Parts: sequence; C-alpha cells; structure tokens
Amino acid sequence: MKSTAQKLFVFFLVLLGIYPVVYSQKVLVTKPERVGLSSARLERINSLMQDYVDEGKLAGVVTMVARRGKVAHFERFGVMDIEARKPMQLDTIFRIYSMSKPITSVAVMMLYEEGLFLLNDPVSKYIPEFKDLKVFIEKTEEGLGLADLEREITVRDLLSHTAGLGYGWNDDPPFDEIYREAGLFNREGTIKDMVEKLTELPLIHQPGTKWHYSVSVDVLGYFIEVISGIPFDQFLEDRIFNPLGMKDTAFYVPQEDWDRFPTSYEPDGNGGIKVNDAVSTSGYLKTPSLFSGGGGLVSTAEDYMRFSQMLLNGGELEGNRLLGRKTVELMTMNHVPEEIRAGIGFGLGFLVGLDVAKTEELGSVGKFGWGGYAYTLFFIDPKEELIGIFMTQLAKNDEYTTQEEVRVLVYQSIVD
Repeated sequence: MKSTAQKLFVFFLVLLGIYPVVYSQKVLVTKPERVGLSSARLERINSLMQDYVDEGKLAGVVTMVARRGKVAHFERFGVMDIEARKPMQLDTIFRIYSMSKPITSVAVMMLYEEGLFLLNDPVSKYIPEFKDLKVFIEKTEEGLGLADLEREITVRDLLSHTAGLGYGWNDDPPFDEIYREAGLFNREGTIKDMVEKLTELPLIHQPGTKWHYSVSVDVLGYFIEVISGIPFDQFLEDRIFNPLGMKDTAFYVPQEDWDRFPTSYEPDGNGGIKVNDAVSTSGYLKTPSLFSGGGGLVSTAEDYMRFSQMLLNGGELEGNRLLGRKTVELMTMNHVPEEIRAGIGFGLGFLVGLDVAKTEELGSVGKFGWGGYAYTLFFIDPKEELIGIFMTQLAKNDEYTTQEEVRVLVYQSIVD
C-alpha cells in the first residue's frame, strides 16, 4: 500500500500529465497532451459516438486511440444488447470478421522470414490443387468460356488479393452464383475442404492483373497449416496471440466469456437497426471446424491495439518480436498494379495510403489498416506514430459514414 506521501506524489504527477491514469484494470491511459493530442478535441469522438447511439443507428461502440506507444483515449458508448439494456464494456469481445486478415497475413510473413517459401513461389508448389486452374472469359449459351493461366497464382497474389479469386458476394456475374453454389464456407467443413472446392472454380481474372477482394486469405490459413505442419488455429495462438498477450482473440468465445459477447445488428431500412446475430444462437459460441483466416476471429479493442502497436513498432511488442522491421515495411508498401480507389493501394494484408490529396481524408502517406464486416476499423499512421481503433457490432452497413468521421476526429486531435 502506498504511503500518504507516495499518493500525493502520484496525484501531482497525474495533474502534470506525467503519470499514466488507470482507465480500466488492464489499460493505462495517459493524458493526451503528453503525446501531442488535445483532450478537448478527443472529446469530439465521445460526442459523435453518443449521437449515433442516441439516434438508434448504433447499439454500442468502443473507441481507442494511441500515440507514441501510449493509449490516450479509451471509451465505451451504448449497449451490448438493446433489449436487455446491457451496457457496452471496454473488454467487450467483438466479431472482427475481415480484421482477421492482417493477423493471418502476419502469420504468413513469419513463416516467410523463416525461409520456408518465397513470395513469388507458385501456390501449387505447396497446394497442388492450384496447378491447372482456368480463367473465366465469358458466359455463353453452352456454359462458361474459359482460358488457360498466363502464369500461376503466387503467394504474393494471395496476400495482395490479386490472385483472381472472388468471395461470392459483390463479384461480377456469374461469380456470385458460382461461389454460392460451391458452398465454400460450410460450417461442418474445414479450410482444406474449402480450398478443394475453390480450386474447382474458374478465376475471375488472370493472376496479378487486378485487385479483387476475395477468399485468398482463407487459402493462406490452409497454406500456413501445410507449411508449418501446425493446425492454423494453434499456430495463431502459439505464435501471435500468446506472445502479444491477446488473450481474448480466438475463433470462438469460451463459455466463461459469453457475458462479454454482444448481439450483432444490421440496418432495418427505416433509419434504425435490427438483430442480425443473437448471442444465444450465434455460431461463435462453439469451436468451429473451419478456421477462417479471412473473417473468423473475435477480439477486443485492447487485444487489437496490442497487435497494432506491434506493427507500428516494426514487428515487436514488449520484447516479443514477431517480424523484422524490413518485413513490416514490405507488407505496408503498395503491391497492386493500380489504385483500388483514389490515392489508395494495397500491401500484403493492408490497405495503404499513397496520396493524401487524392483520398480526400486526413492522414499521411504510408498509413495502413483495414476494417471488418461488422463495421469495425483500425488504422496505423507510422509518420504520426498514431493508432485508431473503432469497434462496433453493425453488419451489412453501407448507410453510415461513421468510420470516416472517426478518422477525421482522431487526426484533428493532433496538436503538437
């Protein structure tokens, strides 16, 4: 127990912004001014998030901002479940969907650093089913017009979404139907089963010629199993989650943590939201057989902050090095043949900022990050030593601009 003199000394340091403030039992939150951010300006995030909750557009939110290795903002808003009026918690376990992809990509590059493959290796060298794929040309009365590969799919193509694969939603016809009929993500199957079904389908385009968001990172989950000889879920736990202290990140929510798992919602078409995935019937309550590296993980804001800080640090966190600095640099460079939208490219697992003026949003050249289907988001700005994390539970959303607004409010808080 601290003496009275010690308590007074700590109180004095807190007033000066020198001593970190305990915001929860686990996370230390420093005074924003200590890292060149404005407390008053960060409060604008609180006002915006509360407005979205009060208007019934979002059920709940957790926001987190760090700069120069210190968390300067960590807040919660709204509820985990509207009907039960269960308050949102800082340690709520969210469905992060496609924010699983950067984690899987890091796992791949860890094996790359061990010399187990090269980025331009054909995937068929390790997964033979990828050897003789066909490429779609056109749909005819007789069926599908197909062409031979001009070159094989490489590991780099999978990491950068240039392999010619699709997702089965938001793809050009006839691929939505083709992918749905294939039933790639059968909950009773495995990622090996998924890959075997996938390699029976034609590619959308020739490998390396275009960026097309796809199941390629799910293929990489199986690739990791083949290369390492370790089940994908076990590899992530042993090599990433445990070293980084990401204790709440997994492919399912264990029973003892069900009370920290929120209901998922979606827009109801009338300006409000409705239930999308109820906790009581959610598939996340049990261990799956198909470990989706592209969209299957759950996590907390704190866990994802630790993962993000590792990347910002050049591959290391608290003495645990997952990647070398030059590997992280390679992953966060543009690897696609053309911008996927104005001023934006794609690296090996991340969206990458190329031209700030073209993007028409605040940030720096070299900013990288990604989002998830439940409207989650993270971004890392190496130049500003800045990390922003936005966690919520709103699926099928294309109505709101909350993520863009959060980015603006994080960047406008910089005052150094």
